[in-house]
Amino acid sequence: MKLKKIIVNSLFLAIGTVLSQIIPPVFFGMKPGTGLVVLFIIILFNDDYKTCIAAGIVIGILSAGTTAFPGGQIPNFIDKIITTNILFLLLKPLRNKLNNQITIVLTSIVGTAVSGTTFLFLALIITGLPTKLNILLFSVVLPACFINAVVGSVLYNAVNAALKIVSPKKA
Repeated sequence: MKLKKIIVNSLFLAIGTVLSQIIPPVFFGMKPGTGLVVLFIIILFNDDYKTCIAAGIVIGILSAGTTAFPGGQIPNFIDKIITTNILFLLLKPLRNKLNNQITIVLTSIVGTAVSGTTFLFLALIITGLPTKLNILLFSVVLPACFINAVVGSVLYNAVNAALKIVSPKKA
C-alpha cells in the first residue's frame, strides 16, 4: 500500500512539472504554479508528515530546476519546504472537517500566498527584485492565488474522479 502511495505521488509531481512547462505565462510573464497545486493535492491526500515533506522537497528541486526567474533556484527550493510545513500544520486540525471543495480552494489560496510571499522575500534577499516587493505581491502573487484556486479545484476533482475509477471496489 505504501508503494502505491509513493507511485501515485510521484506521478502527481511529474504531471505538475510537465504542466508547468506547457502552460503559457498568464500575467507579467508569470505562470500559474501547477507544481505547487499538485503539492497541495498531495498534502490533502496524505496525512503523514514524511510523505508531505518528501513531496515538498521533490517539487522544490523540480521547481528550482525549471524556474525562469533569474537566481530563483534557491528561493524556489526553500519556499516549497516552508510552504509544505505551514500547510501541513494548518490542515492538521481541519482534516475531514470541511467540504473537500472548500478545503482545496482555501489550501490553494493560502498555500500560493505563503509560497509566493516566501519566494519573493527570499529572492529579494538573495538576488534582488526588479521592482518593489509590495508591487510584486499585488500584481503577481495575488492573481496567482486565485488562478491556482481554480486550477487546484479542477485538478483535485480530476484526481478524485480518477482515483475513484481505479480504486478497487470493496464487497
